[in-house]
Amino acid sequence: MQISVAVGEVRGPATWAEIATQARAAANAGFTTAWVSQALGWDALTTLAAVGGGLDIAVGTSVVPTPQRHPMTLAAQALTVQAAVAGRLTLGVGAGIGAMVTGMLGLSADRPAARMREYLTVLGPLLRGETVDHRGETLTAVGAVTIPGAVPAPSVLVAAMGPRMVGLAGELADGAATWMTGPRVLAEHIVPGITAAAAAAGRPAPRIVAGLPVCLTGAEDDVRTRIAEQFALATQVPEYRATLDREGVAGPRDIAIVGTATRVRRALARLDDAGVTEFMAVPFGTAAEQDRTIELLAELVGENR
Repeated sequence: MQISVAVGEVRGPATWAEIATQARAAANAGFTTAWVSQALGWDALTTLAAVGGGLDIAVGTSVVPTPQRHPMTLAAQALTVQAAVAGRLTLGVGAGIGAMVTGMLGLSADRPAARMREYLTVLGPLLRGETVDHRGETLTAVGAVTIPGAVPAPSVLVAAMGPRMVGLAGELADGAATWMTGPRVLAEHIVPGITAAAAAAGRPAPRIVAGLPVCLTGAEDDVRTRIAEQFALATQVPEYRATLDREGVAGPRDIAIVGTATRVRRALARLDDAGVTEFMAVPFGTAAEQDRTIELLAELVGENR
């Protein structure tokens, strides 16, 4: 299992200089990929184009919500980044949190799996430079996107937790990206589901990137309390609540990777045993806590080389 790291606001409020510093530190430590999430602040793809070009590290979005970006628009953005980072982009996409899609944007969030199927059917060819002529139930896309030097086509991952989205990730994409998903759900539902879907579609073995907060600390109870506060939204929306219930936990504090070096190593081994191909670490806490955590993870990366 490879180890990568998230940079930017998922780790807490960050200035542009701090994001750039985090990305450089990730590259210098030897992490596989620097991931940026699309939240309510920094634009993930713009950030990656700006910070990723001069660094020796793969970059990825985990994830960009699709409802507010037409696939031709997203393809143009992603291929622009791909050209800027010399072919090192992984494009993670997701259906978004339904309540935010409707309440904040006024867009439809019904039938997310059906919408994602159409979206991926169009997005894949566009990323390969092909012309599309799609007039479907939920979207229309006619034309092509041409960005010189944007090769190869970015790998596409889908934010997948429920069975239908897991199936789509295996059938129409290169794998899945998960967030706040524990080892039991990964081992019993996501990994076997996406692997079977990819095999049935004649696709290669899928990538499965699992993201969780992680903190090396001797004050485990305090850190877990802070994680519960910072990521409280995950307990309140149906998309994450269903996955937490399948795991048999109350909330993010129960699946975050927190504790001594031994406990962190054991938790990562459990993800590896579950079939995760890449762990996306989200260092949590104060600057000092994050620095200690990154140092330990960098040691593990070195040991796995």
